[in-house]
Amino acid sequence: MNQLTCTGPGVVEWREVPEPLLQEPTDALVRPVAVARCELDPLLVLVGPTTADGFALGHEAVVDVVAVGEGVTGLPVGSLALPSFQVCCGECPTCRRGHTGCCERYPVLSDYGMQPLSGHEYGGMLSDLVRVPHAAAMLAPLPAGIDPVAVASVADNVVDGYRAVAPHLRSRPGADVLVACHGMPSIGLFAAQSAVALGAGVVTVASDDEQVLTMAELVGATPLRTDFAGRAGRWPIVVDCGVDPGGLQWAIRATEPEGVLHCVSYYASDPTVPMPLGRLYTLGIDFRIGRAHSAALLPEVLGLVAEGRLRPSDVTTAVVGWDEAAERFTEPAVKLVVAREEAHRRS
Repeated sequence: MNQLTCTGPGVVEWREVPEPLLQEPTDALVRPVAVARCELDPLLVLVGPTTADGFALGHEAVVDVVAVGEGVTGLPVGSLALPSFQVCCGECPTCRRGHTGCCERYPVLSDYGMQPLSGHEYGGMLSDLVRVPHAAAMLAPLPAGIDPVAVASVADNVVDGYRAVAPHLRSRPGADVLVACHGMPSIGLFAAQSAVALGAGVVTVASDDEQVLTMAELVGATPLRTDFAGRAGRWPIVVDCGVDPGGLQWAIRATEPEGVLHCVSYYASDPTVPMPLGRLYTLGIDFRIGRAHSAALLPEVLGLVAEGRLRPSDVTTAVVGWDEAAERFTEPAVKLVVAREEAHRRS
């Protein structure tokens, strides 16, 4: 079968690899029909593989269920579903607490399409066939009537933006929200869109990127042009989204006393980013950081999509054909989706 593979720094090509097989009664085999490019994918491709075999690409997807083990129910062959991008069992104590991105049965960062991070190859969604273990826990059925291409990004970047605002708006209904977006634009825009969907007050997107500011209005937010110097005000809920340590410092200054600052980045290029702990302590700022838990959050987010309150397709800026993936996977786009021709007919 064909698998889109990173074979060298900046090099993406189709490779012929063995087809996966059902190994356990709880497995499923799926055929991806629409795959979104994550914010992290271009960076992984730029750095390149850590082994001579390269690594499979793609982890945000909508898939067609091709086969299931005898222990799998509720996922009929031929149905569409969204796989968690994180491999998880759904049964260990950590998974049962909703922390499915830290499943006790698998190494940390056990994800599709990201072998360089965990050292384990689980395959990638830009493939003809993918094995999904623990299918009942890892596959969320696609609600009827929803275009697969429109929700291809939900399993990672959409849930990432959603979790940065949802729990804080539950405890502070109607609060104003600020998204400080200085990189990783789709996640920031998904956070803003989620805040609007969840009934936040005024949702503001601060950025120095003109495209992000334009798209902020499209998702119902107020754009705020900034160079991330000084301070533009204070907000009760702030999302820090980007790659510039200066942007993080600006987001901290923009958080009101006893407010919440949720960071969706770990600043890989600068592991020694300073934190003003004295300010955080004195003002009582609740600082949150960590990974999204895909399997646990997928049903919540898909529910909002099914109700028409969340429209991930508003953030998609490029849709390319499956056969174009190798040539176009790294081209500039806020959110790029690779789709098989049949995906446009499946909803």
